[in-house]
Amino acid sequence: MAIEYKDLKTEMRNPESRDLDTMPVKEILNLFYRQDLAAAEAVKKEHKNISAAIDIIHRSLELNGRIFYAGAGTSGRLGVLDASEIKPTFGVTRKMFIGLIAGGRKALTTSIEGAEDDREAVIRELKKHKFAANKNDVVVGITASGMTPYVLSALNYARSESCCTVLLTCNKNVAQQYRGEFDVIIAPDVGSEIISGSTRLKSGTATKMILNMLSTVSMIKLGKVYQNYMVDLIPACKKLINRAERILSDLCSIDMSEAQKIYRQSGYNLKAAILMKEKSVSLGGARLLLKKSGGHLRSALAYEELKTK
Repeated sequence: MAIEYKDLKTEMRNPESRDLDTMPVKEILNLFYRQDLAAAEAVKKEHKNISAAIDIIHRSLELNGRIFYAGAGTSGRLGVLDASEIKPTFGVTRKMFIGLIAGGRKALTTSIEGAEDDREAVIRELKKHKFAANKNDVVVGITASGMTPYVLSALNYARSESCCTVLLTCNKNVAQQYRGEFDVIIAPDVGSEIISGSTRLKSGTATKMILNMLSTVSMIKLGKVYQNYMVDLIPACKKLINRAERILSDLCSIDMSEAQKIYRQSGYNLKAAILMKEKSVSLGGARLLLKKSGGHLRSALAYEELKTK
């Protein structure tokens, strides 16, 4: 039986906030705190499904596929935000993550009424990006309600093209309705919002946490992180140049003056700079090690040691 909007937990009244408009500010803040803790716990219970989605995303990226986030309203904005942070944080040279939002770029700052009901718009967007050109692309549909037409259309189009699909929703009962339709369903049971239906709150918090995990862990598995440092960052400003120099200084146990010198010699390539210092190789040698190790710094650091045994 089809689920109606009134049956969605995210649309129901939260019994803890029935007197919200009369609560003292301190009490409202404590309520927010408790509700956000509940959202985090709901995300924790979905770790198995999140891990399965990461496996799909990682495999896609290794095969030169792309990850398309599709969402409307808050869900769409969170997807676009996460996708836009990948290049500067992890130094990727191609669009690995692409955020699509109902209503287009204008919807990032302005509510576009009715855009989420347009099933054809997202298909046009996917086609514009030549979706499924190599069948390794993935659609991650983000919809707190689990019922947004724009998002479901993107997922179904991906299925029709034999591409993998991930549904992210904050309504468990809706997720059960789609069992077997999509490759992975992530459905944190966050419950009703402090303000009924305002899914930019707890549902938005849970969604942001999960998107952080999907993209970040995928990048870690691709070798974009060494220890807990972002070693493929793009030094696009003074802050990031300084961060790279501090990382180099820490990992190689050298002072900042030497770190700055080596970083310049590396052409501002942090991985290469680390290898140049730790392995006493030229820039060309560092690049060769990175190529042989598939860009994984840990493997590149061990490569010569293994070779000389």
